[in-house]
Amino acid sequence: MTNQKTDQYDRFPRFLSGNTLKILAAIFMAIDHIGVILLPRVLLLRLIGRLAMPIYAFMIAEGCKYTRNRKKYFGTVFGLGAVCQAAYYLFDGSLYFSILITFSLSILIIYALQYWKEKKTVLSGLVFGAAVAAVYLLNQVFEIDYGFWGCMLPVFAALAHGTESDCIPMNTAMLGIGLIFLSCSLGPLQFFCLASLPLLYAYNGKRGKLNMKYFFYIFYPTHLVVLEGIAMLIQFFK
Repeated sequence: MTNQKTDQYDRFPRFLSGNTLKILAAIFMAIDHIGVILLPRVLLLRLIGRLAMPIYAFMIAEGCKYTRNRKKYFGTVFGLGAVCQAAYYLFDGSLYFSILITFSLSILIIYALQYWKEKKTVLSGLVFGAAVAAVYLLNQVFEIDYGFWGCMLPVFAALAHGTESDCIPMNTAMLGIGLIFLSCSLGPLQFFCLASLPLLYAYNGKRGKLNMKYFFYIFYPTHLVVLEGIAMLIQFFK
């Protein structure tokens, strides 16, 4: 079965590594935030920015699949999210939870899903169901970036992990289903996120030559600080 899956997988051109996808997602995210912070009237920037979230969501699912230390992986994402959240509240008074908190919740649900697949018991299934329900309830109480379906997006990409159908095309297709739910919940603009699927379909399943493990974690707060600084300078010189 493994050879058949590999042969089927190799029929398609797979030329994008995980590193390349993360760099593309970072570029799309920066373009989106330029639209939010500096050029809010330029809709094209926001449309391009819709491609970032699905790529990062897919890579979060991949990270959960291949990490050797689940606690460390979750702790890294949640820890940076908590630091960013404290900074947002200190400077903005904002309680809006960032994408890092969204992905932290995604990771917890995926871990519960992995537990269910490993144990295959009623109890493990209840644990997974409880995790999904808890995240849903959190989204009713707090304002979390991309909402409940944003939290679930990496979970869709991870649904086939460890099964006979675990391959890039299937995982991409499952993510696509999640993107439809997400887009329906957020509005027409979000449907442009479906344009990310061809890029994910070209993923070769490899990390890439460089170790960019912490690239997103560093880039995310850094580029926001830079853009906010530019916005403050523009306001100052007006």
